[in-house]
Amino acid sequence: MCVEEKIDKEVEGIEKLGFCGAELEKIPIFAGSPMEKICENTMAMDSNSSQIINFVPIVRSGEWSDIGSRRYMEDTHVCIADLAKKFGQHSLDRDVVSFYGVFDGHGGTGAAHFVRDNLPRVIVEDSDFPLKLEKVVSRSFMQTDKQFAKTCSVQSGLSSGTTALTAMIFGRSLLVANAGDCRAVLSRLGVAMEMSKDHRPCCIKERMRIESLGGYVDDGYLNGQLGVTRALGDWHIEGMKESSQVGGPLSAEPELKMITLTKEDEFLIIGSDGIWDVFSNQNAVDFARRRLQEHNDIKKCCKELVGEAMRRSAMDNLTVVMVCFHLEPPAQIMVRRGRIPRTISAEALQSIKCLLEEKK
Repeated sequence: MCVEEKIDKEVEGIEKLGFCGAELEKIPIFAGSPMEKICENTMAMDSNSSQIINFVPIVRSGEWSDIGSRRYMEDTHVCIADLAKKFGQHSLDRDVVSFYGVFDGHGGTGAAHFVRDNLPRVIVEDSDFPLKLEKVVSRSFMQTDKQFAKTCSVQSGLSSGTTALTAMIFGRSLLVANAGDCRAVLSRLGVAMEMSKDHRPCCIKERMRIESLGGYVDDGYLNGQLGVTRALGDWHIEGMKESSQVGGPLSAEPELKMITLTKEDEFLIIGSDGIWDVFSNQNAVDFARRRLQEHNDIKKCCKELVGEAMRRSAMDNLTVVMVCFHLEPPAQIMVRRGRIPRTISAEALQSIKCLLEEKK
């Protein structure tokens, strides 16, 4: 068993003890637009479903965001039902590719908006789309980052950074790409399945990568300045990035996770870190399942998740995108819970996970 699996088991055990911290308006995409979000009616059914004997996901999505207690809104997001069609491309594959993303900006909104507006287009225009999607997505993150650097060289006012988490659904496949500390969690029959890893300086693998590239971690911050170890943008911060092939300690390269969806997979929650500061993975899944069972309105569910995060005194901007894989609400499932009071926060769980990793 590898170190990460051991850590995940440790943290999963803690959570099992009870420690748990629509219809959408169609909006066209324009590069550099000042919109806070881009969403479509994301109801899509695989056109090749007649040839698939097993589960065929019926995709529907919703979203909600709030400025929270911050003075400025630096989160943004995107929901696209048919990625190729959106950009006027003809796909060689008959499966519709749906695209969802959450982008948490810092130091301004320039990077978050640029990545939101350009990353989907860069993916579609790659010559290997959609047949080699994992390679395409990794290349596109890096290419979009370099394009932003060039843009900032002539428009310095855009200089900023952003984390990015995207989810793509094609046929029965789900591909999640993450650079930063947004998070994606899958509900599988009510059990939270982590689909991404937070990229923070406390994680030993990230720290080793940083130090090998000339960076350092000081008081929990990359080079004493950033609370994340992967992000797009931030080219204006000295010592963070290099234009060479090796790159600097701050990386725009995403970590990927791809799975084959089954009928047990109910929905995916994508949230900016403000959500996960006050929700554990399982707590968020439990909350969303209950709301969907009550009204089966995915956009309303997102709004209620954000509202609950604010009620729990979340201190950051808040953004949630949810993607359901069924038309029906989640089934009622009896889940045993520990009787120990829930006195540990989601943020504390993350700290415990990092500490356990360092001790291995």
